[in-house]
Amino acid sequence: MFQTKLFKNTLWMLGGYGVRLSIQLLYFILIARSLGPEQYGAFASVLAIVAILGPFASWGSGNILIKHVSRDQSRFKEFWGAAVAVTVLSGTLLAMLAVFVTVVLFGPTVAYTIALPIALGDLLGVRLADVASQAFQAHQRLSRTSLIWVILSVLRLGMAVLFLLIPFDKTASLWALLYAGSGIATGLLAYALVVKELGSGPWSLSPLRGEWLEGFYFSIGIAAQGAYNDLDKTLLALLSGNQVAGAYAAAYRMLDAGFAPIRALLYASYPRFFQEGAQNISCARRFAVRLLPWTLGIAFLVSLALALMTPFIPHIIGLEYRLSAQILLYLLPILFLRSTHYLAADALTGAGYQGLRSLVQVSIAIINLFLNILLIPMYGWRGAWLASVASDFALVVVLWALLFFISRATVINCGHGERDGTRNNTHEF
Repeated sequence: MFQTKLFKNTLWMLGGYGVRLSIQLLYFILIARSLGPEQYGAFASVLAIVAILGPFASWGSGNILIKHVSRDQSRFKEFWGAAVAVTVLSGTLLAMLAVFVTVVLFGPTVAYTIALPIALGDLLGVRLADVASQAFQAHQRLSRTSLIWVILSVLRLGMAVLFLLIPFDKTASLWALLYAGSGIATGLLAYALVVKELGSGPWSLSPLRGEWLEGFYFSIGIAAQGAYNDLDKTLLALLSGNQVAGAYAAAYRMLDAGFAPIRALLYASYPRFFQEGAQNISCARRFAVRLLPWTLGIAFLVSLALALMTPFIPHIIGLEYRLSAQILLYLLPILFLRSTHYLAADALTGAGYQGLRSLVQVSIAIINLFLNILLIPMYGWRGAWLASVASDFALVVVLWALLFFISRATVINCGHGERDGTRNNTHEF
């Protein structure tokens, strides 16, 4: 943890997440107060559908880029061009799919006025920005990775202020248009930044030949993760109404904001898992164990801070969100569970077991879906909470058990690296 490169990159991401978090909370308050729980619930339920499809927009090409470039930086241009080509093609097709799914669930009006702009903004714009951030992450230049996400947050805040100022009714469909504009603008700016500082490559799918299956594993794993994080919001809107869904989504938004410092450490350490895993899985496991006290310690401090702020939530985002304060207290254990299972998952990925990781995540997502369908009609938002906690707890148990089981026969024989925490490994799986 104290090795210079990892520590500096964590600080860059922490600083970026801190700025981003402050801006996000500000525009979240502005939007939540302007829309109210019902309109915000409508927006959040459609956003959850797009979030589930989002990982397939890049088909894991950003993760594949990190895998190769973290070990051999000369391969950047070929995998960067491939990642952009996949994102543009797949993002367009998935935007159409998101509209179709929303038509089925909520009707054509919601699909074309809310789902279409959100899908274009997130599945094209934000996914392109995501791939650009991974390009810098692969080079361990997390100052630029952090900058991209700060740009997105600043543009979202600008759109939120514009939303308040323009003399139209404050509806979810109007916010969806402005939300989409910020995502598309960020994607274009991020692409330009990568081309300027790292160079460009031909938009070609050929570098991914032989990598499509692993790309699918990355995509399906992230999609499953999004499913068990976001399906409950969509199902709450369908089964309990937008009012409850809006309060639950607001509480979850604050929980996600609290996870930002832990996510900073995970993001900074992600390329290192590929370097450790190129040696053997025991090296990746040892690295995960070394990081575990840090993630749990941060989770404790964040949970304490969120618990102390819950009485003030209705005064910050509006009295209509009184229920959000209660829900947030219930959600706090998820911070500890996420802090634990993400490390085991990244260790498996770094050692070449992304397919196994994805299988576990998809299985948990399916279980989460059935738990939500079963529990929400009986217990409302508490049913969604029970399903979330059960899913994250299952991930902790299964992923860490697999990590120790697979590595039990492997002798730990890890290189010591340089003082800055990097290694010039070029091993493949």
